[in-house]
Amino acid sequence: MTPPPAAAARLDTIPMPVPEKKQKARRAPARVDHPFKGIALVLLSTIFLGCSDVTAKYLSTSLPSIEITWIRFVTFALLFTPVMLPGSPLHAMRTERLGLQLMRGAALLGSSLFFITGLAFLPIAEASATGFVSPLFVTALSIIFLSEKVGMRRWIATAIGLTGVLIILRPGTSAFHAAAFFPIISAFCWAAALILTRMMSGREAVLTTMAYSALTGVAILSVMVPFVWVTPSWTAIGLGIVIGVASTVGQWIIVLAYRYGDASVLAPFSYTQLLWVSILGFFIFGEVPDVWTVVGAAFIVASGLYIAHRERVRRAQLLVLEERSPNP
Repeated sequence: MTPPPAAAARLDTIPMPVPEKKQKARRAPARVDHPFKGIALVLLSTIFLGCSDVTAKYLSTSLPSIEITWIRFVTFALLFTPVMLPGSPLHAMRTERLGLQLMRGAALLGSSLFFITGLAFLPIAEASATGFVSPLFVTALSIIFLSEKVGMRRWIATAIGLTGVLIILRPGTSAFHAAAFFPIISAFCWAAALILTRMMSGREAVLTTMAYSALTGVAILSVMVPFVWVTPSWTAIGLGIVIGVASTVGQWIIVLAYRYGDASVLAPFSYTQLLWVSILGFFIFGEVPDVWTVVGAAFIVASGLYIAHRERVRRAQLLVLEERSPNP
């Protein structure tokens, strides 16, 4: 999946990790409060990410999803070669959390692979809307792995989002397709990647995280791809490279965007990705989202927006408590 900026992510829709001083990595640029610039960057990222998804769906008619994902991750890794080469001014492969980095890379791979697999069977608007449920999984996983407390309001918002998923899937009806579970699994994997990123926050540089994610994906997929290999045409190779470049550029733009504004302000604008994929899906594949997909997507978007709002409120309350607490 080319995950929605609101979910992550991403690289992700959480504060960018800052390397420790002893890593001798380059310091992250200072945060500048410029929300309109951040919004513009998020909107730009959705165009890149939407184009990546549409291209992946187009390519899924001629290549297996594993091979498409492999080409994407190879492109991803090649773009980050300067980060991996010793002696390069961008070299940032030193890590204190190798296990978490590898698990995050595997989760990111799962997110991409399951989403692209779903695109081969589902209308792109339906797959994309379902994929936006990752914030709901983040809510649940944060309780288990981050020991976060989730209030009743966020649980209600989560239930509303899951209702939207059921509206889109319509299980038990003739409209239901088993492949609809692929974007849901993709969203879960993306949520897991976000949780792992949060667990490394403040200890690992963003370049390090992206480089290890690329290498992990290439390593795993290189073992899998020989079993499904279909010799691609030069056109297919070119489209695969487009997927890799567009998704990587889109995710990097997100990193830049979150230097200019809070996640609670920027995240809602990432839902415009649904608009772009719906428009492109209509003109390229002749797909028109049905009323149930639109209604279900509205539930999911409303749920995501409210969760983002509650996160902003929670952080504001924590900030007030910190300011009131006596200095040691």
